[in-house]
Amino acid sequence: MKRQKSLSTGLCALAGILSVLLLTFLDQYTKFLAQTCLAGQPPCVLIKGVLELKYLENTGIAFGLLEGKRVFFLLICLLFFALGIYLFIKIPKEKYYLPLLMILFLMLSGAVGNFIDRVWRGYVVDFIYFSLIDFPIFNFADIYVVCGSIFLVIVVCLKYKDEDFAFLSIK
Repeated sequence: MKRQKSLSTGLCALAGILSVLLLTFLDQYTKFLAQTCLAGQPPCVLIKGVLELKYLENTGIAFGLLEGKRVFFLLICLLFFALGIYLFIKIPKEKYYLPLLMILFLMLSGAVGNFIDRVWRGYVVDFIYFSLIDFPIFNFADIYVVCGSIFLVIVVCLKYKDEDFAFLSIK
């Protein structure tokens, strides 16, 4: 099968770095605002019974699991970053694979945002609370990782075939 036009590796890398920086800045800025405006305050109800801004210092992962395992999370993040760099190198720089590259950058942004929190603060700042279903409190970095994961499943199931991932084989 003939592939579409190749993309410049340098341009892809630059776009990826800028995307990760922009999304990470947005995550960190909203966490700064949450710390400044929400810490020590009652929840800010945006939509009664549905959505609140509620400050939480999370030393675990989703649902408070593995609370206090900071070194473990930092190591997992470093492994994820290494995997992300490996995948960026391996994914062909063709328009056909652009959705995979965009998903990779989105998920890396989330990992970087929470990694910064764990290193700098010792915990992750969470502040978005979907009270309608009593969902755990989360942040923008979490949104990036969850949406990236959902997009990945959809794209892999609907767009790509097994042979499209031949670039991952070890030769």
